[in-house]
Amino acid sequence: MKIAMIGHKRIPSREGGVEIVVEELATRLVQMGHSVTVYNRKGKNVSDKDADLEAHKLKSYKGIRIVHVPTPDKKSLNAIVYSFLATICALVGNYDVIHYHAEGPCSMLIIPHFFGIRTIATIHGLDWQRAKWGGFATKFLKFGEKCAAKYADEVIVLSTNVQQYFKDTYNRETIYIPNGVNKTEFREPEIITQKFGLEKEKYILYLGRLVPEKGITYLMEAYSKIDTDIKLVIAGGASHSSDYTKQLYDLAQKDDRIVMTGFVQGNLLAELYSNCYLYCLPSDIEGMPISLLEAMSFGRKCLVSDIPENVEACRDYAHYFQKSNVEDLSKKLKEALENPDSFHSMDEIMDYCYRRFDWNKVTGASARLYIDAILNVERIDKV
Repeated sequence: MKIAMIGHKRIPSREGGVEIVVEELATRLVQMGHSVTVYNRKGKNVSDKDADLEAHKLKSYKGIRIVHVPTPDKKSLNAIVYSFLATICALVGNYDVIHYHAEGPCSMLIIPHFFGIRTIATIHGLDWQRAKWGGFATKFLKFGEKCAAKYADEVIVLSTNVQQYFKDTYNRETIYIPNGVNKTEFREPEIITQKFGLEKEKYILYLGRLVPEKGITYLMEAYSKIDTDIKLVIAGGASHSSDYTKQLYDLAQKDDRIVMTGFVQGNLLAELYSNCYLYCLPSDIEGMPISLLEAMSFGRKCLVSDIPENVEACRDYAHYFQKSNVEDLSKKLKEALENPDSFHSMDEIMDYCYRRFDWNKVTGASARLYIDAILNVERIDKV
């Protein structure tokens, strides 16, 4: 098959979960013998100005063909302009399937649908709920969601919660395909010790984008109420919310136990996962958080908000606190530090994670959807 992917910022990149999904999926599809083209945004890396600078020069990566699409830096125009231009480019690519990722870019799948090109939409989360959006952006994201529900040949969702939402809101049946994880490579604390003074199992870790819906301020406030020498590490790059990022750094300056690492990847990322005592994800909104799956793949103890997506991902292999409740989070943090044996063992967590979240299974399920969409059209054309 000849497949195009639209919706991510760029690959290779760890700017967000969408980028990780596109890279993992596209890489494995190529290994299966399919032709894959990804349409990268040609704009600034908002997570880290120094990260992935070479990505703009790449024409191929791991057998994946890369097309760079001119994209404005202004956040209100970024997704609209990119997804429109990428779609116009893809129309002449003679693709069997165009796979759109995230609600905003899905607004353009009506165009290939009109031309009879098969489309798949992956809804990585209900993006219009995220705190950084407002006004026109929220309406645009809702429009993309409606386009996916009405026009996509298949809609993939990452949680049963979102699956039920599409059924209730649009009477649209969707396909549940969770994200995956890779086999972990444990690393002793070297870089993290040299750069940040971190020791093995002497810190709590948050790793993800620095955006309001992740609930990082809850974590920092809850942590400030605890008397402990265990540090709190906030690892991740800014998104478009520069004011929010400044708020986080201002809070960190009030407590010398808090470490802000900025954007992380590679060996530094692996060291942070390998050596944390506890991984904490205090999100208000999620699709299926890859950082949480990665933490479990390292067998880490996890304390997360009790939103349906987190509970579905972790089941009883994590501890939970009431979403947005700083007092409850502080209480649960203290309990986690005092009662390490209350968690599943490292081996049990890893075994659960690897059995349930497998990129090869994700790719196989996606490829079958592509084939079903193509064959369905052929059957319809013959009627």
